[in-house]
Amino acid sequence: MAWDLKNEEEVKQYLENLGTEYRFGCLSEKKPEVCHLLGDFMESIKKDFGKAASLYRSTCDDYHFGRSCHKFATYSLTGKGCQADQPKAFEYFKKGCSLGEADSCLYAGLMCTSNNEKHQVKLDYPQGMGFLNQSCDKGNHNGCYYLSGMYLSGVPNILEKNMTMAYNYSMKACELGNIYACANVSRMYSKGDGVAQNPELASKYKSKVFEMEKEMRGHFKPIEMERGA
Repeated sequence: MAWDLKNEEEVKQYLENLGTEYRFGCLSEKKPEVCHLLGDFMESIKKDFGKAASLYRSTCDDYHFGRSCHKFATYSLTGKGCQADQPKAFEYFKKGCSLGEADSCLYAGLMCTSNNEKHQVKLDYPQGMGFLNQSCDKGNHNGCYYLSGMYLSGVPNILEKNMTMAYNYSMKACELGNIYACANVSRMYSKGDGVAQNPELASKYKSKVFEMEKEMRGHFKPIEMERGA
């Protein structure tokens, strides 16, 4: 059947049918990917965040479906559809990470390495950097970028500043599309920090930043570059 999605009644019927299909695929056929879609349906269409949270949690626990683990972790972190619970969020981010979710690795890493008065997860830089490394290895540019920042500045009594490692992680983050990392790579080549000084490569990555900035204009603040490099 062809649906006229400009017709309000047909849209309502289409969405009801979609919900029915998802319920059948999840509850009867027990397909984890469909259970996750049912959670998304409850979240975005029905606005029933409590049911969405319950679906994400059960799909994670019963079927070990990584995306659902990540969604329930974010719900637990923010208190959406359930009680806010940072330690529980951390456990589900860890589970999502173990199931291949790069974003879950990132969040688990940040929770281990963030220090503020409302923080309820124990600071553990070695563990946190391990999660960030997993995130980076799975292709999450933010994981690589945060690691580069740690090596750029060091962590008192925990991690020595290491410009070579900072360069390596900045380069990987840049290759994965992180504009701020590309700006750092340009500066490093310009100054010879962590890598041999190379004005041509400094200029190349500066140009890359400007091109990325053009594409993303309106979504990010301008990146400060050393115009004379």
